[in-house]
Amino acid sequence: MDILNPKAKKLLIGLAELNLIKITKEKKSDFSTLLKKLRAKSKDDISLAEITREVEMVRKERYEK
Repeated sequence: MDILNPKAKKLLIGLAELNLIKITKEKKSDFSTLLKKLRAKSKDDISLAEITREVEMVRKERYEK
């Protein structure tokens, strides 16, 4: 959750102190960690045309079955 207003953050902290809510730090999933590693290893950004071509190829293979 992104808190845009500092007053809202103070309000949430107050609610947590009253044990009405629990605030936890965001846990990074294994998937997001893997995704970051793969993106870091990528040499070139994939273009929209390449993505579209790949999606169309997979759809074609799926529908041929």
